[in-house]
Amino acid sequence: MHKPERNHSVSVISIQEFRDDQFAGSEEILFNELHGERIIEKPHSHDFFTISLFEKAKGIHSIDSIDYPISDYQVHVLFPGQMHKWDIKAGTVGYQLMIERTFFERFAPYFRFSFTNYQNHPVIQLSQTAFELLHYEFDAIKNELKRADFLTYLINARAAVIASIISREAEYTFTEFKVYQSNSRLASFNMLIDEFFKQEKSVAFYAVKLNVSANYLNVLCRKHLKISATQLIQQRVLTEAKRLLESADLSIKEIAFELGFVDHAYFSNFFKSQIGISPTEFRKKR
Repeated sequence: MHKPERNHSVSVISIQEFRDDQFAGSEEILFNELHGERIIEKPHSHDFFTISLFEKAKGIHSIDSIDYPISDYQVHVLFPGQMHKWDIKAGTVGYQLMIERTFFERFAPYFRFSFTNYQNHPVIQLSQTAFELLHYEFDAIKNELKRADFLTYLINARAAVIASIISREAEYTFTEFKVYQSNSRLASFNMLIDEFFKQEKSVAFYAVKLNVSANYLNVLCRKHLKISATQLIQQRVLTEAKRLLESADLSIKEIAFELGFVDHAYFSNFFKSQIGISPTEFRKKR
């Protein structure tokens, strides 16, 4: 049965809008099940954290303007602010945890890598064993939430297990995770970019923060990540630019200012040099 999801006029959606459909939940966390066809046509973001576990599924999940094929035994991790839409085909069986920011912070340390790493790789293919482990924890959270006397600390503990399993599977799957795990300086660089990319785009700024030379930072990035330090900074700027363009709340001039560009033309030239089309053309296609 075709089941379109609500098309919201706002670009940022609160967890409160999903409470009517919840299978089980509290003020801090909701459990929902995904059955059958579901379509979100207009990209939007959430002000909460979402983990979607797919047991059986086909379709496309667009996250930050990248289309990810949906298939069996996957976990999709979505942070607040990430733009997404999806077209899930009939026959889908999946499970969702929707988690308020304050509750998420309690078990966030169990996501062992920088949040940027997960945002860059939001879809993780699971082994059958890993899927079964995650499914067990999802089910246990659902059952606990259904109790009138549910224990918040028990739900928190199970959420921490989920974060740990996802981190382990991500490390198995993506070389980038292994690199950051083994090189603390690159991991620190990545986190600094996430903090300062709007204001600071020069490699020299980050090199000073890391107490190394700009040349050494470039050597590290090229050796381990196969891209330059400048390209790593530009990737983060581009990801944010796409999110803001999809949200449609700001003009392109306002987006340029938000991202720290001196003027509209400089931002447009940067964007076009990265993906081959202008910000205006990109917005029209979405």
